[in-house]
Amino acid sequence: MSEQLIRKVEERFLKAEPPCFEIGDTVEVHCRIVEGDKERIQVFSGMVIARSGSGTREMFTVRRIVQGEGVERKFPLHSPMIAKIVVRRSAVVRRAKLYFLRERVGKGVRLRERRRTEAIAQEEAKPKKTRGRKKRRQAEAAASTQNSE
Repeated sequence: MSEQLIRKVEERFLKAEPPCFEIGDTVEVHCRIVEGDKERIQVFSGMVIARSGSGTREMFTVRRIVQGEGVERKFPLHSPMIAKIVVRRSAVVRRAKLYFLRERVGKGVRLRERRRTEAIAQEEAKPKKTRGRKKRRQAEAAASTQNSE
């Protein structure tokens, strides 16, 4: 009962469309900075090395190198102080947390790039895999009738 109440209260504070990014992506986080009565946007760019939490408590950590020193910053995903998140580059990673990058320096920090647009186009072009000989024949027959029309 209490979990349902918490979830219902949190729904109001969740963003309608949360930004779509993954671990290993190089992102630009546009933060709103309020100074007195003025408001400005400050951009923090770096690599996403971790995501944690769920709901309104979901956080992500961005790491970048500034003058040879590593700087990490944690952002709440659903915060109204985050104007937008822009994905500049995606990388192939096999870990949920990239804390091993903290010990690496220079070119050792680079990760292999994932080609997103080509992968999406190829995925749409591929026919769906079906299991079993009977279903495969039915799928092939359906595809051939669509091609002939």
